[in-house]
Order: sequence, then structure tokens, then C-alpha cells
Amino acid sequence: MLKKILIVLAVLIVGFVALVATRPDVTTVERSVVVDAPPTVVFDYVNDFRQWAAWSPWDALDPEQKKTFEGPETGKGAITTWSGNDKVGKGKMTILESKPGAFVRIELEFIEPWASKNETTFTLTPEGDGTKVVWSSTFENNFMSKAFGLFVDMDSMIGGDFEKGLASLKAAAEKSKVAAPMAAPAAAPDAGMADPADAAAPAGDAGAAPAADAG
Repeated sequence: MLKKILIVLAVLIVGFVALVATRPDVTTVERSVVVDAPPTVVFDYVNDFRQWAAWSPWDALDPEQKKTFEGPETGKGAITTWSGNDKVGKGKMTILESKPGAFVRIELEFIEPWASKNETTFTLTPEGDGTKVVWSSTFENNFMSKAFGLFVDMDSMIGGDFEKGLASLKAAAEKSKVAAPMAAPAAAPDAGMADPADAAAPAGDAGAAPAADAG
């Protein structure tokens, strides 16, 4: 009897491993939103890791998480690390490439609760008076992530976070656009004001000779 149980278990394990092997090696998750703000405004929120606190869907999961910032403040080479509770884990992000008002490409490295690396890209495209933002991430699947994907829809799970983040990014960028001070128009010269050069000139006819000494 025990032998039969072991044979059945072996068959189930082999079948499970074979099924996991059929899962894709790469998973891509992508979401988009149209923001009523110019690409330059949206770009600043993505290209500066310090600005992520205003819209990132993961910051609210652990307000007490510890963050560090290294390298340049913005653009290529900027690095941030985080360490928090079980919901956010521990990881690191590095900006690999960015083009003002167009795109930001990031390497995202998870350290805990499981180790993995993937690339995330934000693509910004003018659309009318606003900006279409596409948030895309490509995940390389190892055996564990493939097995996990049999029971959990990764696109729905991660895509839901992307949707929340994009909604917050939209709100932050649109609020920033409204709050941005408008440049004051240059004041037109007042017809009634004397020319500064005239004000500096001595009173009277500039060409007149000095009055003779009465004495």
C-alpha cells in the first residue's frame, strides 16, 4: 500500500513540475492613464525617487519603511533602497536611462521576501493637452514564480497596484499643474512716466549755457 502511495505521489510531483515548466519565462504587466498635465510635469514625478512618496502605491503600505537615496538626485544613476514590513519587503531601484519628458527606465531589484530582478519603464506621450503614461514591467520567471503563477493571476495582482499608482500620479501631476504659478506679463511702459534718462538729466534746456554770475 505504501509503495502505491509513493508511486502516486511521484507521478503527481512529476506532473506538477512538467506543468510548471510550461509556464512562460517572462511576464509583462502594463497599465496606462491619460494625465491632464504636460509631459514635463509628469516626468519630474517619475524621474526623482524622492517624488515617488506622492504617488507610489507601495509607500502607503508601510509609512514607517526606511529609505535611502544615493547618486544623483534625478535621472540616470539615481538609486533608492527601501526596507519595511512584510507587505513592502526590501529592495532597490536604479534609474538606468531617462529622457526628459519622454521616458524613464528603471532596474527594480527585490531582495526580500524573495529575490528577483526586472525592468520597469514609464513612457510619456503627448496626447492633446495632456500626457499618456504607460507603466510597464517585465518579470523573469524562475521555477517558484512560475509555480506561484498557477494559483495567482500576476497580471491582476500587480496590475492592480499599477492602476492605483497611476491614479495617484495623475492626481499629483494635475494638482501640481494647477498650483504652478503663472508668469506675470511684463508691464507696459506708462505713457505718463518720464523716461529714466530724462529723469537723470538736469532741469532746464540741456543745451543752455550756465547763467552768468550776478556779481
